[in-house]
Amino acid sequence: MDHSRAPVLEALEVFRRRGDVVYGPPGHKQGRGADPRVARAVGDGVFRSDVLLLNGLDDRRESQDVLERAQELMADAVGAERAFFSTCGSSLSVKTAMLSVAGPGEKLLLSRNAHKSVIAAVVVNGVRPVWVHPEFDADRHLAHPPAPDDVRRALAEHPDAKGMLLITPTDWGTCADVRGVAEACHDAGVPLVLDEAWGAHFPFHPGLPVWGIDAGADLVVTSVHKMGGAIEQSSVFHLQHDRVSPEVLRQREDLLGTTSASSLVYATLDGWRRQMVEQGLDLLGGALRRAGRIREAAAALPGLAPMGDEVVEAGLAADFDPLKIVLDVRGLGISGMQAAEWLREEHRVDVGGSDSCRISVSVTHADDDETERILLDALTALTERADELERRPPVRLPEPPALELEQAMSPREAFFARVEHVPAREAVGRVSAETISPYPPGVPVVTPGEVIGAQAVAYLRSGVAHGVLIPDAADPSLETFRVVARDAA
Repeated sequence: MDHSRAPVLEALEVFRRRGDVVYGPPGHKQGRGADPRVARAVGDGVFRSDVLLLNGLDDRRESQDVLERAQELMADAVGAERAFFSTCGSSLSVKTAMLSVAGPGEKLLLSRNAHKSVIAAVVVNGVRPVWVHPEFDADRHLAHPPAPDDVRRALAEHPDAKGMLLITPTDWGTCADVRGVAEACHDAGVPLVLDEAWGAHFPFHPGLPVWGIDAGADLVVTSVHKMGGAIEQSSVFHLQHDRVSPEVLRQREDLLGTTSASSLVYATLDGWRRQMVEQGLDLLGGALRRAGRIREAAAALPGLAPMGDEVVEAGLAADFDPLKIVLDVRGLGISGMQAAEWLREEHRVDVGGSDSCRISVSVTHADDDETERILLDALTALTERADELERRPPVRLPEPPALELEQAMSPREAFFARVEHVPAREAVGRVSAETISPYPPGVPVVTPGEVIGAQAVAYLRSGVAHGVLIPDAADPSLETFRVVARDAA
């Protein structure tokens, strides 16, 4: 296929040259009605390029197949049979993918280190989760993706499960043995769905972890805004084989998605695919060399410990993304949250993620010598001044088994049950009616329907005291917990 073409971008350029005057949405009419103060802040081009597909970039019948041609090019670029663009982010795409495999009341294997959007999908879709617990790294207090044998055991115990949703890579860059998990699923006659939100760049350089489609996954969801060059909320479904019906996927996406899709998302997805096909090998190769330099320089700084090949050598993960630089800061006597706050306040450096132990930095093709220098200067200053930071109450990290909570009710039943709010000390042993996720990365410690454990409460409450953000709890202070009423459990 001709990857020099970008159908959505070309249609947008034609629309703007033609000078169409639109008498439908959006109401700002390509910026004519935009408040000049807003236009100065976000740019006139944002409004001029905000055009609907229907009776805008394409005609009333969408006879030019603008979007269809762009999706065909995306599928060809990454080796998938089909590709579908989504403008609601992978949080919604994952919900769609799950509903395309398992319906209400049906079982679906899920990695327990899933993002909160997966838990939301379980509640919305009514799927009955079969949790497959991750490989827990006790030294780093970190969850890596589950292994193929874990998936095989779960499928043997639940032969009526409709498939598996696997999260890889994790927010910290470690990757699953996708080939092994795909074989386990396919041997059981069920599809493997990947939440590969952090891996949209994998198809475009051999120095990166294996791409889910190449490893045999049936349906792969990516967030191109995370490590690619498209704007926020840009997501793509990639499909192959016949275990997930493209017709069903389209219908489920239509059920959950928007009817007012953003041309800005479509256009940047289209342009990023063209850029990667034409220049991805060189651009990502440069990013990989840069990330290697940054990791080596960070390792030489006192108190910082970059994560790398050792997690693979120890059998904790199948691979890791070298463009995700994860730095353990405990050697500085501070938490990752403190490091993140200090770097932002003192050096205007915003890291991608932080927790009680570490920070993470994503290096992409967009980085250059200046961003490399700024980051290393900031990290150097952090190591020199860490002893000046206040010493906060420590986070009480639980033992790994303490996070494998009993599932007493389905998440949907618990979420919609009659509830009450109880003081934290009374929450232990009660069934949660809410999701509680330290954010970022947003992996829930407690999900609806799970029995709240004492170590989980201590961990969460000590985290709040230290400065952890818990945005999804009914009471973010965690003075109280939202639980299923006793007569409803």
